[in-house]
Amino acid sequence: MGRMKDISIDLISYELGELDSRETLELFALLVKSRMAYTLQGHYGRTADMLIHQGYLTPDGEVTEFAESMLEELEAAA
Repeated sequence: MGRMKDISIDLISYELGELDSRETLELFALLVKSRMAYTLQGHYGRTADMLIHQGYLTPDGEVTEFAESMLEELEAAA
């Protein structure tokens, strides 16, 4: 149950707006990899599809090089 508890905490943190961009992308990468994005409420599947279509995630749930470069730019600007 350990990993499910971690995912639940991450989902709650996401819902509360407590995750930064990198943490959010990593959460959605995990949700896509596990296919959970498509079993949760519709927002998660739609957001996962948007991240895939915009080039931030692969359909297999890997964070793309494009996403990494964008995150580095965001972190440098902060």
